[in-house]
Amino acid sequence: MWKNSNLADIKEQLFSGRLGKALSMTESYLLAYPQQYDRGALLDLKNNLQFMTDYWRRGSADPKREELYQVLLRRLYSFVADVELQDRINHTSFLHSSFLRSATLRQELSESYIRQYLEEYVSSLAMLDLEPAQQKDAKKDQLCREHQLFVSTLFDYILTSFQWSDWQADMFQNVLLSLTVDTLDQQLILSAVMLSCMNTFDYNKFCTMVNVYRTTTDDALRQRALVGWVSCADSSMSSLYPELRSMIAEMCEDEQVCKELTELQMQIVFCQNAEEDRQTIQNEIMPNLMEAGNLRITREGIEEVEEDPMQDILHPDAAEQNMERMEQSMHRMMDMQKQGSDIYFAGFSQMKRFPFFSDVSNWFVPFYSDHPGISQTWNQSKGRRFLHLIMKMGAFCDSDKYSFVLAFEQVLSRLPQQMLQMVEQGEASPMPVGGQVSIDEQRQPAFVRRLYLQNLYRFFRLNVQRSEFVDPFEQNRSLFFVNQLFHATDLERHMVEIASFLMKRHLKDQARSVLANVGDAHRDARFHVLWGSLLMQSAEPQSVLQAKDSYAKALTFEPDNRIALKGYARACFACSDYADALSVYRQLLAQDEENKSVMLNTSVCLTHLKEYEESLKLLFKLNYMYADDENVVRVLAWTLTVAGRFSQAVKYFDQLLSSEHVQAADFLNCGYCHWFSGDVTGAVSMFRQFLSAPDNDQFSMENEFLQTEHELILEHGISQTEILLMLDVLEC
Repeated sequence: MWKNSNLADIKEQLFSGRLGKALSMTESYLLAYPQQYDRGALLDLKNNLQFMTDYWRRGSADPKREELYQVLLRRLYSFVADVELQDRINHTSFLHSSFLRSATLRQELSESYIRQYLEEYVSSLAMLDLEPAQQKDAKKDQLCREHQLFVSTLFDYILTSFQWSDWQADMFQNVLLSLTVDTLDQQLILSAVMLSCMNTFDYNKFCTMVNVYRTTTDDALRQRALVGWVSCADSSMSSLYPELRSMIAEMCEDEQVCKELTELQMQIVFCQNAEEDRQTIQNEIMPNLMEAGNLRITREGIEEVEEDPMQDILHPDAAEQNMERMEQSMHRMMDMQKQGSDIYFAGFSQMKRFPFFSDVSNWFVPFYSDHPGISQTWNQSKGRRFLHLIMKMGAFCDSDKYSFVLAFEQVLSRLPQQMLQMVEQGEASPMPVGGQVSIDEQRQPAFVRRLYLQNLYRFFRLNVQRSEFVDPFEQNRSLFFVNQLFHATDLERHMVEIASFLMKRHLKDQARSVLANVGDAHRDARFHVLWGSLLMQSAEPQSVLQAKDSYAKALTFEPDNRIALKGYARACFACSDYADALSVYRQLLAQDEENKSVMLNTSVCLTHLKEYEESLKLLFKLNYMYADDENVVRVLAWTLTVAGRFSQAVKYFDQLLSSEHVQAADFLNCGYCHWFSGDVTGAVSMFRQFLSAPDNDQFSMENEFLQTEHELILEHGISQTEILLMLDVLEC
């Protein structure tokens, strides 16, 4: 996307409120790059600022001074934004072509002109039912061609439109909310408004999308408006337009709005996982489907593989097993789709090279069978029943529907003839990969929104002109829950839910950013538990202490919250605060005496606090209850060692060292057991086996003996000289 650094610097001054400096920089820019700009508007701004400054310097009071200054800032922003757009049009062939294509419409622009044309199209379509059958189709085709040309031109106009005046905003808002304008046209217009506003923020365009979202009863239009204003919500603009904060805060007072915003954030994340989903489908699911269905892909298409007559004799259960594998793969695809995965992106990504998609508006126009680009194939192609059924039943976004129809003749020639014949004769129905989606489900707002997001995702990943647009799937925009415009709003009640969602997908940094956007008013127990969990997984030095504090805050809200208690205990343990950790584990153990994890953690704390006998009681009980649990044996062996019960400890170490899952640390701990009991030869053997274990080549026994476990070694009667002798032997 073309960017002008000089104009960007001017806007930065505006965002900082430096009107005079921004005005001076704008004048200098226009002198250096003379263009056909309205210098009169700039001169008027300069005069107004000078008048206000003179009035202020005379010490005159003006209750409207702040308001006027803000108005002048906005006026200069609008001027600079228009200069920036014109500069982008001049340097971008695509935008320049769009600007020229819409030149005639720009001259004739008026609400009555646009609205009248769109309304006449609806009435003309309705009147076609009165035409003779032999003339109806021809007139309909002509009408749709003319209409498609008009809306495509209108799309180009909006895309390259400068900052809207109030009357322009009112005009388009009335068109978008009119009950006599086709909803398909309204949806396309709204997408153009979104793209234009994302590229260059326009307060009136933003407000238009917000007003449509809050007013319309058309779900498809409403969801496009939602995606539009969220994608355009730029927190840096709030210094010029403080109303943005109050507008968004007011919308978030509606719980339904918060619910839709939460769903939208999750759906965007699913869209961004399309590449991972493609790998899963390509490598794990499709091979099973092809093999189980006795199909193979050749240059001529998909062919059925003839069954081996010996198969039933040699492998009588093979057919049933193949069917089970196919059903499992189909169910897996259906589950992925229900969860929100974009299962069709990979398959349709190669079908966006048709001339149909060279018109940017066609990436956003809702699917309708009378579109001039596909109507002939839709109405006249062989296999029409197959085509209509698959489009009706499948959960395809509009872009993929157009792709499928455009590629249908090629698809048709590659389908097994027996399959096609059964569908055409009504003996079977085609089942889309991923399963059938009911009409009722397709009408749900969340489903409508998901498919529109998939339209957008395809455009911003596959369209050749995508670099000329601000990408709503970039991290800074896509994770809109971190947007400061949503800070201190009621949406904060849902931020923990989103952070948890992100953590489950291993997006810890993003989850942390979302939680950081939660204000004090909504930092409840759930928040502090999740924040503590993130801190515990952090590599930062102070993170464990911060996690301990966060869990403690959670407990002030909910003293009996078991998750918070466990987290607090883990944090205390990590801080070597074994007494506090033990206190919490005792509390948890009192609530659940047979909890294996709590019993084991309690015993470890007791061991660190040298309460060996009490620790061993718990450990022997655990060993009896879970005889095969090697972690229990591991803790038991070490506790017996530090308690001085070496002969017992050796038996448990022998059990560990003979296991298939022996760990390097088992040799180290067993070495200590032998050393403390006076068996130096056995200790040397164990220590050497520990050092020869994989990944232990950089381990420092000197650090281990002289720092980490130095105090413990001395407590068991080993002198400093003996420690040094052991180091010498091990280094030989």
